Amino acid sequence: MDKFRPNYHFTPEQNWMNDPNGMVFFNGEYHLFYQHHPEGSTWGPMHWGHAISSDMVNFEHRPIALYPDENGTIFSGSAVVDWEDTTGFFGGKPGLVAIFTHHDTVPGTDLVRERQSLAYSVDSGRSWIKYRDNPVLESDRFVDFRDPKVFWHPDTKRWIMILASGQSVCLYHSSNLKEWTFSSEFGQGNGSHAGVWECPDLFPLPVNGDPSHTKWVMIVSVGGGPDHIEGSRTQYFIGEFDGCSFVNDNPSDTVLWLDHGRDNYAGVCWSDIPEEDGRRIFLAWMSNGKYANVTPTVGWRSAMTIPRTLSLEFLYGQVRLIQKPIQELQRIRTPILSLENTSLEEAQLFLSGLELDSFELIAEFVPVITEDFAIKVRKSDSQQTVIGYKGIENEIFVDRTLSGIIDFQEGFAGTHAVKLMTQNELIKLHIFVDRSSVEVFVNDGIAVITDLIFPEPESTGLGLHASQDGIQLQRFEIFKLS
Repeated sequence: MDKFRPNYHFTPEQNWMNDPNGMVFFNGEYHLFYQHHPEGSTWGPMHWGHAISSDMVNFEHRPIALYPDENGTIFSGSAVVDWEDTTGFFGGKPGLVAIFTHHDTVPGTDLVRERQSLAYSVDSGRSWIKYRDNPVLESDRFVDFRDPKVFWHPDTKRWIMILASGQSVCLYHSSNLKEWTFSSEFGQGNGSHAGVWECPDLFPLPVNGDPSHTKWVMIVSVGGGPDHIEGSRTQYFIGEFDGCSFVNDNPSDTVLWLDHGRDNYAGVCWSDIPEEDGRRIFLAWMSNGKYANVTPTVGWRSAMTIPRTLSLEFLYGQVRLIQKPIQELQRIRTPILSLENTSLEEAQLFLSGLELDSFELIAEFVPVITEDFAIKVRKSDSQQTVIGYKGIENEIFVDRTLSGIIDFQEGFAGTHAVKLMTQNELIKLHIFVDRSSVEVFVNDGIAVITDLIFPEPESTGLGLHASQDGIQLQRFEIFKLS
């Protein structure tokens, strides 16, 4: 049995996968490309793997889209629909263009070189033609110069590229995706610099759904350095973008983490989601650079998070990024349990006979400041992952110290927590558990904790625990997902 392969998270058919790449919607299909080493289950010469979906939940694996060539291996990047054929690749019709990093060394040396290149598809992404004049952008300033995310900026009527450049991002513009002009650089002194910056994204979102009040969100992944105990993580900035420069709204030393677990990295959003849909949909690699090469899967390695809809809300005097599971996941639900206004003891009676390895759980309760509350998932006599609330600390946590196999990397076992913004108000935990992961959405997505776990197949029990008798469950629902 492939005991750790998820039921409803995307994984490669075999071998290694990391960053999501080239995520684009075109002709009714969601394309997901990804960093892929087809010859082994650890990181190696990078290709672009490929999968297609109609709903972002069920994916069809496709042949490898981009192979290494004379310009190097194929690192991360993005894809767009060239609706107006600004490239001239498509004879006046729309088509798909991929913008990616070629990674190699300077000939005759061991000096790393990273340059940006193009490929295009005239058959809805089934096959790809590399641009004959690749690369289209290079730099003599940066060794780390990669992961281009490209989008059309209607106000200036040109393409914008945001690109990771060491511990900053650089912004460029173009009329045709082929010739690029430097616009600005952002990052010095802003946010976290615990590691190299990677996989940026930049997009507008209305605040509280008000299109007259729009802010720009910049997402930047931070590759954790050797001394950075958390490993790789993802931060975000909120500010203004005029087509040329990004200005951070918050004090430069403010660090806004996108996720408070350890396994959400290199995430970006799908391009060209139809206007009538209107969602900004995010997907990330569900692993961590500290241990991605040694997780205990066999024949394949790594999964993606569930896709998430992003929004901005003004809460307690601050604008913050909100993440919610995409609604399409509700189509794979089977109701298992639904309780209202019940005690923990009564709810526990219903849980005692349940055995589930892939499910969704919603718990709502009013916290008691002196009391702790915990939900135990993927539980057996010797294993459990604990998701809960600490009253004194006023925080939500995931504890994976007894979650299953933990000895493949020192520091994998641990507890990851996020402090709540208020006290004594209703808490909602929306939890997604799969065969090797937990994702906890706190209070409708104001905070998220994403963590890998590796329990044995027989660890399928559930349990509840409270330090006292004060907590009542206002809502408690479980759905099997498959």
